[in-house]
Amino acid sequence: MKQFLNLSGKKARKKKKRINKKNGRVEEKKRFKKVLLALIVMGFFCVLSIVFYYFINMRKVSNDSTLKDITIQEGYISDIAKTLKKNNLIRNITVFKIYVRLSGKTNLKAGNYQFSENMGTKKIIDILSKGSKINPNEISITFKEGINVRQFALMISEKTNNSYEDVLNVISDNNYIDSLINEYWFLTNDIKNKDIYYPLEGYLYPDTYLFVNKDVSVEDIIEKLLKETDNKLSKYKSDIELSKYSIHEIITLASIVELEVANPEDRKSVAGVFLNRLNSKYYPTLGSDASSYYGAKVDDWKNNPLTYKELNDCSNKFNTRCSINVGIPVGPICNPSIESIEAVLNPVEHNYYYFVNDCAGELYLSENDNVHANTINKLKREGKWCA
Repeated sequence: MKQFLNLSGKKARKKKKRINKKNGRVEEKKRFKKVLLALIVMGFFCVLSIVFYYFINMRKVSNDSTLKDITIQEGYISDIAKTLKKNNLIRNITVFKIYVRLSGKTNLKAGNYQFSENMGTKKIIDILSKGSKINPNEISITFKEGINVRQFALMISEKTNNSYEDVLNVISDNNYIDSLINEYWFLTNDIKNKDIYYPLEGYLYPDTYLFVNKDVSVEDIIEKLLKETDNKLSKYKSDIELSKYSIHEIITLASIVELEVANPEDRKSVAGVFLNRLNSKYYPTLGSDASSYYGAKVDDWKNNPLTYKELNDCSNKFNTRCSINVGIPVGPICNPSIESIEAVLNPVEHNYYYFVNDCAGELYLSENDNVHANTINKLKREGKWCA
């Protein structure tokens, strides 16, 4: 009887183990199903997010239908995408490249185009795949950031049927200048100062422009550039109006920053130096070599360095090294980028009054003349002085 009971107990325990094992497998399957379901749901939402991100970035940038003249150079798809992104015509470079691959329209053609922000990525790619139908006689002129009116005139004479003198004559016409002052909010009577060489210096926005042919007039060229200046400056109009400096003074400072900065990322720091000097009774002048060269009408600094006499010529109203030429010069010394203008409006706040760049373009800021002199001596000892 006892043996029978033992056998029965063993059978019961085995049965119980089998039941528990079976229940464990059931629970494991349930957990697996839950995990699988969670992964499926997560995957679904990930895919949905990617698809949503893709289509959002395929959309038009804005509702602005203003046509922009764009030159597409021969190059990789990524280069084309960067050009379009720079001109605010597409939302996302990666999405642009993905659509090009998916659509099979990889043979995008170089040329001169007109695009607007309300076109969207798909339409722009369709146009690029078909090629430009713009007038074959159309010409493109690229005015680089930091060039002055003399250099503008030279480029126009080389690219169009206008002479160098034609350009300077139009820019010097008082009646024409008055008409422009009446038309553009950013042009004021300050540009008519008798000590300014060229009234429109600083206001001709540097960029790549398309013109109908080589017979384009100087007036048409100038007004196209001024419209782009208006387009760029209008975004900062409220900041300009709130500034303690006039629009003319802001453009003038920006033009000096443009030529004094080796690396674009240093613009705001250098703008801070100049603004510190303007706000200090101990540093009445800006001390800019770039403005002194402009005043002497020397564009090639490397091969034509200023003499001691020229550097100390106080009759040169652009010479900000001269002790009597305090504050901001009479006018701009080049045509600056919008980044340099923004740097003047939103400078880095610091306590530096001097700066210098080494041969590699690295910026060194100093609190006073002694530290500045020590920095220069150190750079000379290390062979990094290239001024």
